[in-house]
Amino acid sequence: MAKKHIDEMSFLDHLEELRWHLVRATISIAIAAILAFIFKKFIFDIIFGPTHMNFPTYEGLCKVSRFFGMTDTTFCATEFPFIIQSRTFAGQFSAHIWTSIYAGFIVSFPYVLYQLWSFISPGLKPSERKNSRGFIVVASLLFFLGVLFGYYIVTPLSINFLANYQISDEISNEFDISSVIALVRSSALASGFVFELPIIIYFLTKVGLVTPQILKKYRKFALVIVLVLSAVITPPDIASQVIVAIPILILYQVSIYISAAVVRNQKRKEKRA
Repeated sequence: MAKKHIDEMSFLDHLEELRWHLVRATISIAIAAILAFIFKKFIFDIIFGPTHMNFPTYEGLCKVSRFFGMTDTTFCATEFPFIIQSRTFAGQFSAHIWTSIYAGFIVSFPYVLYQLWSFISPGLKPSERKNSRGFIVVASLLFFLGVLFGYYIVTPLSINFLANYQISDEISNEFDISSVIALVRSSALASGFVFELPIIIYFLTKVGLVTPQILKKYRKFALVIVLVLSAVITPPDIASQVIVAIPILILYQVSIYISAAVVRNQKRKEKRA
């Protein structure tokens, strides 16, 4: 879309352009969701992976705990003390539908991001578009890394803690399928969006809302926020919170370097001008 054409577009024209980008993004999610719906066995075998003790995360944590001499650990159990059930007539069908939709969104995330970028980028200056090359690739990579972190780290830690938490021997755990899927979904998606922090800081620095000095100044407050966030999305045990907090803190530090690099580039341009 040419710059002149953008300047001549009215507010309604912009809305119409946005509508078509949203339509294309929705169609991509729908196609991916249909494929996920068809391959339900593969999808649900993956989703329910952390509910079995042979999941790679548990095996790795079991080896680590044994290395440190911790023999009495839930990570080395043979099975979880719970069953998964569906307590409503439409329970499994609803789980199938919504899981397919969320899976469709995750799979089609790069294309959804591409549609969003296609709507925004024509309004940017040529130099800004040039400096933002690789945005879709980097943002998609961070999102997928976050989803994997949420699925292989946050979800197993949460399931292991909640499955073995017991207030009375008179109470047995029989979790509903919707509850299990909600836990997996929230852990994976929340981690995926949290991992977008460097991208967010990059654009906030570009528009002048954030500077590396501000990020360094409020690093202590960020540490507290990270610990609170880790406590929210993980079980309330120190080990799990530390495991989740470490990559978030690393992302925050990386964001400081990215912000500093953006500021340096802006100063160089000002000197050349």
